[in-house]
Amino acid sequence: MAFDLHMALVIAAAAVATYATRIGGYILITTMKRIPPRMEAALAAVPAAVLTTLVAPAFFIGGWDSKLALLVALIVGLRASHTWMLIVAWLVVMSWRHTIGM
Repeated sequence: MAFDLHMALVIAAAAVATYATRIGGYILITTMKRIPPRMEAALAAVPAAVLTTLVAPAFFIGGWDSKLALLVALIVGLRASHTWMLIVAWLVVMSWRHTIGM
């Protein structure tokens, strides 16, 4: 396999851009005396956005075992702790795969 200079430059540029955005956000927030309400609201929305980007593909691309487990996890998560939510969802997937198969 030959060394591809173009691909190496793309990877290096992506690494620099990623580092710059991460360090830039840190520098921006540390220089502020007070975080504006709009920025605070945007930062508060990040966990939900990240969770959505992780769950949505699993729901729409995954099999019926994944869909059922995510729906059960949602219902259990509204009533119980996160640990129980994970345990019950895992049990649903394992039961489905054991009885019905993949």
